[in-house]
Amino acid sequence: MSDDSRPSPSGTGAGARTAAVIPAAGRGVRLGPGAPKALRALNGTPMLIHAVRAMAASRAVSLVVVVAPPDGAAEVKSLLDAHALPERTDFLVVPGGESRQESVRLGLDALPPGYDIVLVHDAARPLVPVDTVDAVIEAVRDGAPAVVPALPLADTVKEVEPTAVPGTPEPVVATPERARLRAVQTPQGFDRATLVRAHETVTGEVTDDASMVERLGPRVVVVPGHEEAFKVTRPLDLVLAEAVLARRRLNDGF
Repeated sequence: MSDDSRPSPSGTGAGARTAAVIPAAGRGVRLGPGAPKALRALNGTPMLIHAVRAMAASRAVSLVVVVAPPDGAAEVKSLLDAHALPERTDFLVVPGGESRQESVRLGLDALPPGYDIVLVHDAARPLVPVDTVDAVIEAVRDGAPAVVPALPLADTVKEVEPTAVPGTPEPVVATPERARLRAVQTPQGFDRATLVRAHETVTGEVTDDASMVERLGPRVVVVPGHEEAFKVTRPLDLVLAEAVLARRRLNDGF
């Protein structure tokens, strides 16, 4: 039986419990020197807190596991304790590893039994709307072993042959059909058993957890992402994120 024809994952129906894992152990070098990226302030509040609140905003998420820098778990725990978070959601902080992949695995290892759906969310995507989070969870509940939110591309994309010297002209190899391409966001949602198997089986560095599941064979599906779920990696992204928060305050009155 091929993976595409497998029955729906067990335990991921309407009553399944959902946990979110937020790897936040990276340094964020593209934002320049200073605190780790996840701890940079956004409207006076660390990005990590915004990301945690974004996951906890979903009533389906009952546990958030934050994977902290290896030597910063106590600091991150104090940070969570210092900010108002939804009382219906439990929070856990564990030390991370040297790579994102290792940090996610450590977060998975820390999950107690009883959570059949797992979200993996970038701490650097602090403004993802709750509707996007819920859409990912719903797709897993409907039987998809792996779900990613994504947006169509606005720009034409070129595949190039990288040159040895940065900044020098690169020859174009191909122009992929834009209609078939998507820019992937987070949270990515998974049947827990599938994601654990991927982390136990797939070796080599990958850019996201869905890629690991793809290598195993189960089908990965896409749901609509949101323009506000962008990744904060450059100083200009911080300016854009502040503008989004200012608009939300104006619209929501907080």
